Amino acid sequence: MTTPDLALESIRELPKVVLHDHLDGGLRPSTVLELAHEIGHELPADDLEGLQTWFRDSADSGSLVSYLETFEHTIAVMQTQDALARVAFEAAEDLARDGVVYAEIRQAPELNTAGGLSIDQVVAAIQSGYDEASAKYGIVARQLLCGMRQADRWEETARAVVDFKGYGVVGFDIAGPELGFPPALQASAFEMLRHELCHITIHAGEADGLDSIAGALYQGAERLGHGVRIVDDITRDEDGVDGSGWVLGPLASYVRDRGIALEVAPTSNLQTGAAGATSIETHPFGLLADLGFNVTINTDNRLMSHTSVSEETWKLVQAFGYDLDDLELFTLNALHAAFLPLPDRMGLIQDVILPGYDALRA
Repeated sequence: MTTPDLALESIRELPKVVLHDHLDGGLRPSTVLELAHEIGHELPADDLEGLQTWFRDSADSGSLVSYLETFEHTIAVMQTQDALARVAFEAAEDLARDGVVYAEIRQAPELNTAGGLSIDQVVAAIQSGYDEASAKYGIVARQLLCGMRQADRWEETARAVVDFKGYGVVGFDIAGPELGFPPALQASAFEMLRHELCHITIHAGEADGLDSIAGALYQGAERLGHGVRIVDDITRDEDGVDGSGWVLGPLASYVRDRGIALEVAPTSNLQTGAAGATSIETHPFGLLADLGFNVTINTDNRLMSHTSVSEETWKLVQAFGYDLDDLELFTLNALHAAFLPLPDRMGLIQDVILPGYDALRA
């Protein structure tokens, strides 16, 4: 691997894939202001700069619980079909302008029903926004539906995944406070999804450790949301049998050897304390990539982390010296792990991803 000369603007030109991006964590601050004004919702700041600063500072807490509290205000303005369609369109538009060609954007539809909408109405409104953005920008945007761990509507959400399969929804997730709410609590939902051959990704290994990751795999997770606590099963040993200086425990070996994708969001991990690191340079992404884990680059919440896919990629380039070949690998990792039919994935690889990287190499 050579030290690249990759500027942020060059990275923006590359075709990118994002698998872990929360709709209610990626609103434009200007949209939050406008929608809050329309419904009379009080915000912690009444000007654009102040609101941006509040979201960023509140998220820089080192606590996942505090980080999640910022969603009170974004969710409050996402309670009508028009607002949901607008927010979805803008999310896909912002990603497309950042060079993202395929996005799986997740949300918990139960959180958007306070104004009287049904879960099905929420899903349909959001998909209408994605479809509009797809028609305008060419981005392929799909939904992942989340059941909230601390609530009891995961079966209803899982049923929506089944009902909207093939109509924009590609899989299921559970979100919310990880510690104390293991995936086994939602076993009935996962059983239904497995029976219906639906895709599953689970937040695990962010606020909780190896037991959470193992529990996610037991319930059928094909990918791990964050998953960075897998490093708890990796130990330093200069006499390691493979010469790497590291020894993988049984769970880490299972995840790596089966190519289970890790949906890593470096900035978010630092904000919530998930990575056990104090900087991008000490984030476990570099170690996991070196050891052959199937790592992918994600944003988690673009508003709270004040970031984009390009900026997350650029931070990793600066920290670990990645070159174009490395970035292409991470992008292909993500697309191969996407919950998209194989012909569609191969079409994006052959028609968009590979030509896009070759163009920057030329």
